[in-house]
Amino acid sequence: MAHANLDDVKTYLLDLQDRLCDALAAEDGRAGFREDAWQRADARGGRSRVIEHGALFEKGGVNFSHVYGATLPPSATAARPELAGRGFHAVGVSWVLHPENPHVPTSHGNVRFLIAEKAGEAPVWWFGGGYDLTPFYPVLEDVRHWHRVARDACAPFGEEVYPRYKAWCDDYFYLKHRDETRGVGGLFFDDLNEGGFEHCFAFQRAVGDSFLDAYLPIVRRRRETPWGERERDFQLYRRGRYVEFNLVWDRGTLFGLQSGGRTESILMSMPPLARWEYAWEPEPGSPEAELYENYLAPRDWLGEEARENQA
Repeated sequence: MAHANLDDVKTYLLDLQDRLCDALAAEDGRAGFREDAWQRADARGGRSRVIEHGALFEKGGVNFSHVYGATLPPSATAARPELAGRGFHAVGVSWVLHPENPHVPTSHGNVRFLIAEKAGEAPVWWFGGGYDLTPFYPVLEDVRHWHRVARDACAPFGEEVYPRYKAWCDDYFYLKHRDETRGVGGLFFDDLNEGGFEHCFAFQRAVGDSFLDAYLPIVRRRRETPWGERERDFQLYRRGRYVEFNLVWDRGTLFGLQSGGRTESILMSMPPLARWEYAWEPEPGSPEAELYENYLAPRDWLGEEARENQA
């Protein structure tokens, strides 16, 4: 049963990678994804696809991987010590998009499936994933659209699902050393196996399939917004936060490195350029200050909208 499930999920993930790449390349309009298929001697492998120097995307990647081993990495068993020592299979698609225009948000997403196996015992499986948005010059309309699509993707699975995974995203994509969120959140879930395989797999597909509906309308609204050196400098400064999160806090990065994944593919998420400046603070009342004052802490984006509409 476990391996049949693995094959079903793998088929979906490969198709999702194709659909994401096709749509994002079409949206860019100039650059396409180049594929770097990789295979290890132990049969681990994947398809890394990267887009660079496009009309829209300065750098982006949509990667598929299938890794396995005799022992789950420590990052996977830290919260589930009862699985330590089990062999595993992990399949997933992850994507990160770094537009050149500072007014178009960076975005990240992934969907994954893991099976932990031990001789003489039933396999233990679970799903994880989600997506989040990292604007530098946020627009409230865009943030609410993003969360509406996320909520609607969750709706068939219960009213409590979106609030739960929205809060989990706010908590997960949080830079503790900076006391700020990475962006405006979205969805994050892990260790999902409640309700049976078909139910959980359907939820994973709903999340993966909704990403383009969440992201592309924002891209289309903001990609022609004029920008200059000031906006570019701020974008590169805030990209530094993205690097800090991925290298200090992100469990996915750690799992990939610990599980013997391909380093070049794992670090595909890094922006092409970033910068750091000592003790920098935005000018009061500036557009840059708006990000810090109103967007880098958890908010009930859709609840606020509903209350405004009722007023």
